[in-house]
Amino acid sequence: MSSHRETRVSFKQLFAFFIPLGISASLVTISHVIINSTLARSASPEIIIASYALPLSILGITERPAVLMRQTCSALVRDRVSFRAMSAISWYILACVMLLGALICYTPIGKWVFLHFFGVETALLQPMIEVYQVLMFVSIFSGLRCLYHGIIIFNMRTKWLTIGMVIRLISMYLLSLYFIHTGVDSGRVGAIIFLTGMVVEAAVSVWEGRSLLKQIPEKKPDHPIEKPRQIFQFYRPLLYSSVIAVVIGPSVNAFLGKTMDFQLSVAAFAIAGSLMNLVQSFFSYIHQIVLNFYRKDARTVMRFTLTLAFIPTLLIALLSYTPLGPLFMQNVMGVNERLMTASLDTLRVFMITTLVFPWLDFGNGMIMLRGETKVMVWSQAANVTVTLVSLVLCVFWSPGWNGMVGALAQSLGVAAEAAVVWFVLRETMKSSNKTPFQATFKS
Repeated sequence: MSSHRETRVSFKQLFAFFIPLGISASLVTISHVIINSTLARSASPEIIIASYALPLSILGITERPAVLMRQTCSALVRDRVSFRAMSAISWYILACVMLLGALICYTPIGKWVFLHFFGVETALLQPMIEVYQVLMFVSIFSGLRCLYHGIIIFNMRTKWLTIGMVIRLISMYLLSLYFIHTGVDSGRVGAIIFLTGMVVEAAVSVWEGRSLLKQIPEKKPDHPIEKPRQIFQFYRPLLYSSVIAVVIGPSVNAFLGKTMDFQLSVAAFAIAGSLMNLVQSFFSYIHQIVLNFYRKDARTVMRFTLTLAFIPTLLIALLSYTPLGPLFMQNVMGVNERLMTASLDTLRVFMITTLVFPWLDFGNGMIMLRGETKVMVWSQAANVTVTLVSLVLCVFWSPGWNGMVGALAQSLGVAAEAAVVWFVLRETMKSSNKTPFQATFKS
């Protein structure tokens, strides 16, 4: 046991593992920047972006359970027996996701959600449903992508995530150029670009993942994961926490509808959010560093996290308070001056999120490493509670903040989630005889 803990890990090894993950995550957000930039070049950008942004927030509900397959697979799958158990759970998840999407698209449930929850105008109802009829398939291909991402990550072949994203971006950019040339007339254009990119990335991930499957053993003697029940034991709390978390996106957009300028608020929040995610996403795989290296060399992992943690906030500050931000929004994204000003104001508030998130991700990595994913249900509940309370108070006291209302509420929610995670970690770390991760599944 002691020799295991004394294994040294260098910064070079961590960077070689982390940088491809960070690049692939950044490229994901660049894909959203491509879509928003394409929609911003329409005749009525605020209306078109809003008609795409609201269905996209519902996609968070249907895609999130599929995305969790990546963490679950990378944490639990070590041989072909455990992969078959993971696959059984995965197909069940994707079937449920498809059913939920169909209910939203083709039953009165979807109309009720858009009309009464989001409070959209009747004229925008059908365009939004048409957008989601395309977006619902994104969840399926995203799930396939994430399943095989898990295999690629634990085999330390993270460069393939970057390769897949580069190919995805190229296909999305070429398609966006086509639509810009022929004319952007609805939010459905953004959904088509998104789906095309996801199909391409999923194909690359499945191809590389299946080739790696042939190289891993049928059964590792010391690996306890053999049955779908064991996978679900780990996955279920993640799912519950994600079900709680997906309330945030739609709720923010719904409350933005109660600000002084609904269309400007939603569009500014979407633009600022895409830029914030563009910066922050590069650092969103710190949990994978914890999962794969913390037990080998905890001190180096902590030093590595400290090295990275404050970079996102510095980058957002550069975009928010220097000419770089306006230059990027006007020349790259094609945003008009009114929308640019509102987006910059919103982006400045998002600095709170970028300051907190790296430590939240590190804490979540520790939670998953210990197999205590049920803690994440409570941390997400704290996030949602604080976000909703903040939305109510901000809309009541200062509806003129527009997009800043959503940014502030979301940032305070992330801070509350991090507070719960670190409180639990502090309490559990006081006990030196903590049950090891694998023991959770041997009982």
